[in-house]
Amino acid sequence: MASSLFSNTIHVFFDSVLAMDNAGIVAMFKTLAASDLQEFLGCPSVIFETTLEEFFHNASVRDGLVVSTVHGKQVEISEEMFASTLKLPTEGLIDLHEVPQDAVLKERRAFSYDCKPISTSCKKREMVLEFCLLFDIVAKSITVKAGSFDGVTHERFLMMTAIFGGIKVNWSRLLFIIFKDMVTPGSRKARGYGIQICILLKKYLP
Repeated sequence: MASSLFSNTIHVFFDSVLAMDNAGIVAMFKTLAASDLQEFLGCPSVIFETTLEEFFHNASVRDGLVVSTVHGKQVEISEEMFASTLKLPTEGLIDLHEVPQDAVLKERRAFSYDCKPISTSCKKREMVLEFCLLFDIVAKSITVKAGSFDGVTHERFLMMTAIFGGIKVNWSRLLFIIFKDMVTPGSRKARGYGIQICILLKKYLP
């Protein structure tokens, strides 16, 4: 199980992608870095598979904290710890439906392969290459989608619009909500954030 948490995500090496010989892709990654997600998506690749398996096996949500047990030690991860460790912003939009409509209209055309406005719920093949890459990052590494990656949902389109449009988002709150969903018993949320969780667990390791 743990290996899938790493193989189904996208880890971004910003120094490499910003040196690529493709202006469109470089511009997209520059906006991604400017969105304050650089540390979250490009953090050092630290992997402790056995520890991660134990963490998810014992994990739950209690009083707003993600709690678990690893190596016989009680683990408590608060939103504040999550944000400070992964250098996530704590100010900005929490409800993505508050993304301005003029920004959505602008990116419907900017993301489009043929420059015609696309729907906010579209097929990935309708988008320019660099925004196909952005969608994959949003789907796999931020919202942690399982299954097919062909369809772009309205929620992920809004997230892409916020990133590329330079709109401030409270990533700490949004990503911690996703994190809590992952460990809530009975939740259908796919599990991810493997590398990030390993960084959070470093202090609990023997």
